[in-house]
Amino acid sequence: MGLVGINHQENGNGGEMGLSGGKNKYKRMSSELTADEGGFDHQKERSTRKYVFACAVFASLNSVLLGYDVGVMSGAILFIHEDLKITEVQEEVLVGCLSVVSLFGSLAGGRTSDAIGRKWTMGLAAFVFQIGAAIMTIAPTFHILMVGRLLAGVGIGFGVIIAPVYIVEISPTVARGSLTSFPEIFINLGILLGYISNYAFSGLPSHTNWRIMLAVGILPSVFIAFALCIIPESPRWLVMQNRVEEARSVLLKTNDNEAEVEERLAEILLAAGKYEEKAVWRELLSPSPSLRRMLVTGIGIQCFQQITGIDATVYYSPTIFKEAGVEDKSKLLAATVAVGVSKTAFILVAIFLIDRVGRKPLLYVSTIGMTICLFGLGITLSLFKEAPFGIGMAVLAVCGNVAFFSVGIGPVCWVLTSEIFPLRLRAQATALGAVGNRVCSGLVAMSFLSVARAITVAGTFFIFSAISALSIAFVYALVPETKGKSLEQIELLFQGEHGWEGKGVELGDVEHLVQKE
Repeated sequence: MGLVGINHQENGNGGEMGLSGGKNKYKRMSSELTADEGGFDHQKERSTRKYVFACAVFASLNSVLLGYDVGVMSGAILFIHEDLKITEVQEEVLVGCLSVVSLFGSLAGGRTSDAIGRKWTMGLAAFVFQIGAAIMTIAPTFHILMVGRLLAGVGIGFGVIIAPVYIVEISPTVARGSLTSFPEIFINLGILLGYISNYAFSGLPSHTNWRIMLAVGILPSVFIAFALCIIPESPRWLVMQNRVEEARSVLLKTNDNEAEVEERLAEILLAAGKYEEKAVWRELLSPSPSLRRMLVTGIGIQCFQQITGIDATVYYSPTIFKEAGVEDKSKLLAATVAVGVSKTAFILVAIFLIDRVGRKPLLYVSTIGMTICLFGLGITLSLFKEAPFGIGMAVLAVCGNVAFFSVGIGPVCWVLTSEIFPLRLRAQATALGAVGNRVCSGLVAMSFLSVARAITVAGTFFIFSAISALSIAFVYALVPETKGKSLEQIELLFQGEHGWEGKGVELGDVEHLVQKE
């Protein structure tokens, strides 16, 4: 695993620099430390790991709501179309509006989480979504259905930004990548549950089946209410509220080394004071060169995550398979379950590797693999449509695309945008990235059917493959490697002309980090 002591960073010459600028030896987590050497206690370590793991799981429950809504709507829309007699344009608006409206929740979520805390913003997100889901369940007309959909979108917007921010702020450095990927796991789990719900209830009458499918999405809110009674507030948010002792108490629960807790608390205090007299939005709108690099990287990776067409693949997988030659509705929904299984299974690969091989290698594998699969899907739908071979290839290409997405850009996108911004700007800067993500998601979801009708489904996926190829270049040029660095150290990667290339970072005095303008 990683290093004990987030302030210890190996420099390019092989030396180790500490907070005071002097040399400090570091130990890896796999090393055997006695209590006398570093206050290390294996029982306490296990207890701490379980506690942090539980916090990350509970904080990620909101993501199930987003995933379930995405997955269930792909099948429910077939029956809504039949029951409420909606047009193709209304179908696109119903599917895509959730992503567009969620950007308002994301924008409000950053400010709200700074005002009332990360923890209670999660609760607000679940409450708003629950109201929206209830309205959708009983909606007698398309217009009432849209009201519920819009409310659900706002709730999802709150939840989608706050979970990774919260997790990244409570996680120890050595496991931050894996733990911050948990929301993506739960999104994928939600998508899979949505697909299974489609398949399970598709045999019911069309007037009731889609309502039951949507109603099931209310259930995770019960577990979220329970989670709020257990998880602590973010220590970094507590420091920003001058509740330092409470922050220390949380850090002691999430870190098994008391000496490291004090060092980490000192880093947070110094970082929190860096922007003390500056308005957050003023700085975001008129950024320094280093902050501008952060914004380009954070917002850019969020946009590429969506404009490569993942939501088109997930929302409209039945449409894609129908284009390939699958006609029976049950077989269409069964094929989408295979997509959900692929998407969920491969996110586990990312969780295992993200803190071992790093963020950037996973992004390369992901973007290159997606480019190949998207191009292959375009070829298949162009040349082998309706042939048994073509159907198999289409299912394989779609499953491959979502698998490569889950291995890299899916989870890594949220990890990076939660890591790279300074403490006081983190929630609202992450919200800007989420806005880019939601806008692109909505544009893709709301335009897919129209674009496919104009240039064919195959032509649409050729465009997605070209955009995916561009994302490879973006990752190469603008995304740094953040593995194994504390949140306060990551800021140094963006200092200087070529800071984002991810070369070795030398830590002299932490005041260089917190006082440099």
